[in-house]
Amino acid sequence: MARIRIPSTIVILFVTVQTGFLLFMYARYSSFMPQPEEKPSQVHILILSSWRSGSSFVGQLFSQHPSVFYLMEPAWHVWVTMSQNGAKVLHMAVRDLVRSVFLCDMSVFDAYMPWKRNLSDLFQWAVSRALCSAPACDSFKRTDITSEMACKTLCGRYPFSKVEEACKTYSHVVIKEVRFFDLKVLYPLLTDPSLNLKIIHLVRDPRAVVKSREQSVKALARDNGIVLSTNGTKVEDSKYKVMQEVCRSHVQIYETATLKPPNFLKDRYLMIRFEDLVRDPLSEISEMYKFADLNLTPRLKGWIYNITHGQGPGKKKEAFKITSRDAVSVSQAWRNVLPFQKVKKIQEVCKGAINMLGYQLVDSEREQRDLTLDLVLPRQQNQFSWSSFNPKH
Repeated sequence: MARIRIPSTIVILFVTVQTGFLLFMYARYSSFMPQPEEKPSQVHILILSSWRSGSSFVGQLFSQHPSVFYLMEPAWHVWVTMSQNGAKVLHMAVRDLVRSVFLCDMSVFDAYMPWKRNLSDLFQWAVSRALCSAPACDSFKRTDITSEMACKTLCGRYPFSKVEEACKTYSHVVIKEVRFFDLKVLYPLLTDPSLNLKIIHLVRDPRAVVKSREQSVKALARDNGIVLSTNGTKVEDSKYKVMQEVCRSHVQIYETATLKPPNFLKDRYLMIRFEDLVRDPLSEISEMYKFADLNLTPRLKGWIYNITHGQGPGKKKEAFKITSRDAVSVSQAWRNVLPFQKVKKIQEVCKGAINMLGYQLVDSEREQRDLTLDLVLPRQQNQFSWSSFNPKH
């Protein structure tokens, strides 16, 4: 039988063409395959809470960390500028501002502060350690624990451009906000590939919130009007209509995040109760830091102990300041201060939130005043499962 001899050059040529064709097809196929998304280099944390819930304290737990760029309620500028509108109407403008801040694009403030600005034009700028240390201000080191008063004295005249310059040098950008009432408004941020957003939802017993709000009635009147859509009219909330909206929003946020949440919320939501935080600060703070990919430093541990082990509940004039207080006493002060009839009214308008968030209703003044009766229920007794993303529970 005759054999056909194929020259070796033809074989080599054939193999080369075949290999090239396979490589071409692989490259083309790969171009249609979904590529793993790279996470942004910065971590973005939104502390989501309501007025007088301990959020300023939690904000400071992050602000004093040397890896964190922190701003307290930047959306205050939106509400002040557009105070004729209601909270729901302003949700989009607030969300857009928050997104820009997370991306360190501070040009968003041009719409609310069109004049030539200094650091001191930014709402509550001096509570941000990042704006009191380099490169924003040369007076403090990043590892220093800064105070609002010292920062105001030394750093206020630095140009506003330092805010953006400083923001870009940190691994974590943290914002504390009290102006979101619906978690779904944040879905575009949670699905934005340019952000690496996580949400810490801070709640507090509504009865304690009301006690704290009564120390700041005038300061909250404009915000109350925006919550209730009163077209710019200030409200003192003697009938607890604002508290009803606040409680409703906490229920909505919590249910959305824990009862059949969308996949993109996985590992991105953490609920913290103020009462748990003040009872066991280091444990709860360690959990928050782990969630945020931060480490607790020895200097921060010492500062946290001092700030939560002061004497007494704090003075009325210190309502919006972070001072050393007996944090557990602060969380229980409402039980001795509020009249029982007022407590009954608060329980009526916020019953759903009180039950869902794990607090015990009181049926009499005797129960209210009896401090041996713990009204903060263990989390496992709550009828709803706590965050499925929380490894501790």
